[in-house]
Amino acid sequence: MKVAKNWKDYEIIATGNGEKLERWKDIYLLRPDPQIIWKSSFDLASYDKLNAKYERSSSGGGKWNIKKGFSDEWTISYKNLTFSIKPMGFKHTGLFPEQAANWDIMMDLIKNAKRPIKVLNLFAYTGGATVACASAGASVCHVDCVKQIVERAKTNASLSGLENANIRYIVDDCKKFVEREIRRGNKYDAIIMDPPSFGRSGSSTVWKLEDDLYDFVNLCAKILVPNPLFVLINSYTTGLGETVTENILRLCLKDKPGRFDSYELGLPTQEGINLPCGCSAIYIGE
Repeated sequence: MKVAKNWKDYEIIATGNGEKLERWKDIYLLRPDPQIIWKSSFDLASYDKLNAKYERSSSGGGKWNIKKGFSDEWTISYKNLTFSIKPMGFKHTGLFPEQAANWDIMMDLIKNAKRPIKVLNLFAYTGGATVACASAGASVCHVDCVKQIVERAKTNASLSGLENANIRYIVDDCKKFVEREIRRGNKYDAIIMDPPSFGRSGSSTVWKLEDDLYDFVNLCAKILVPNPLFVLINSYTTGLGETVTENILRLCLKDKPGRFDSYELGLPTQEGINLPCGCSAIYIGE
């Protein structure tokens, strides 16, 4: 497991009964987490500093229950990066703190590459990886199909002092974008992807990770330079282990010299345990 242990503005205080109590700078949130099947040592909802709790609905979805008044948007920092945080739908906040473990890997690879690096970030969400790679000196193409989410990525870049960085923002279906890049003959030194478990593009195209990931990675391999720096795949799909994703990378990039690795991502807690938070597989070129 690779644990994102270098945060100062974020920490997990306690876990149990399907929930995690978190500190986001000076804001305290309680959110559900399906991996937490153990019991808590105290009633997390009674924590005296709690600002908001996400409560699931028996009919599906849920809502934020504001415990104490606070601004519904604030910022937190990781090293030299700054991000906007906002309680949103489906218990999200606009950032996945465990990904800091991957940001560190990518930033080191880019800084030590000794050549210009062109990164493609697919299913790029609010741009955590985009900001990390741009801060390390890479040019980045950021692609996500939701316009509002791409706007938040622009905000995060600006907050990190990267408003003038070489970042290209694209609102598009990721597969269609890659297909066009193949036709254009564009190539990338590195690719990041954080595909959803399930998605729908338009009225008929359905994405299901287990069915479509292999073909999509094969497609992306066609826009890599002959000597790529890295390819990173993140997955939050329960039941799809890191070795499965690594195997897909090995099969799709078998003609690329380099090494492969896969690992669970985690976050430390004040209880002395690590909370699992999805998994990643990475190819690193020679």
